[in-house]
Amino acid sequence: MSSLYLREDLEHVEVGDRLSLTGAEAKHASTVTRTRVGQSVMIGNGRGLIASGRVLVATPSELAIEVESAQRVERSAPAVTLVQALAKGDRDELAVQASTELGVDAVVPWAAARSVSRWEGQKIQKGRDRWATIAREAAKQSIRAWVPAVEELTNTRSLAKRAAGARILLLDPDAPVRLTSLTFDDRPLVLVVGPEGGIAPEELAALVEAGAELVRLGDTVLRTSTAGPAALAVVNGLLGRW
Repeated sequence: MSSLYLREDLEHVEVGDRLSLTGAEAKHASTVTRTRVGQSVMIGNGRGLIASGRVLVATPSELAIEVESAQRVERSAPAVTLVQALAKGDRDELAVQASTELGVDAVVPWAAARSVSRWEGQKIQKGRDRWATIAREAAKQSIRAWVPAVEELTNTRSLAKRAAGARILLLDPDAPVRLTSLTFDDRPLVLVVGPEGGIAPEELAALVEAGAELVRLGDTVLRTSTAGPAALAVVNGLLGRW
């Protein structure tokens, strides 16, 4: 199976070009994924452009291919964003990883009232960078043309404002409406997943007042690490992406 590597500064490429990677990405290709001369690999920029070709050079300092084909992949529409509450351990990170593999378009870390984990001070940027790295690597693994953006840490008030331009779906195991019963229009979708203890009543009230909808996946309660990816899989089916 072909592998995907990323070069974010790539803007344009044509068939016949010699395209190279250096630095950590080249070292990873040579020493971790064991890429060898003659293999077919892909190099993308994470923003829709992907070039494919045979490997000419594969050393820890350079990976080079001769471009045999290139394509630009349009963003999916409507866009689907996951708002993931901060969670203890690595549960929120697992959600970011799986959701990226399943095609989420953006991820937003949410400091929910019941979040045990807290990003404060320097941890805010460190946590966001960590999520961005996870999303980048998951996009490579799943060979995605677009790497999902990891947005800034949000609070409930800022989250409520999103309802003005998007359809917000709050995952709640007690909601009367099933996610599978919904139909969608062209509005961007925002899936909101609470922390381990669920979304606090006052947050539910504020978000519903802003226009959010309460939906449930089924009759069981999922962990915060699996609820978002499960909902995304359902949405993929309803939107005809799968």
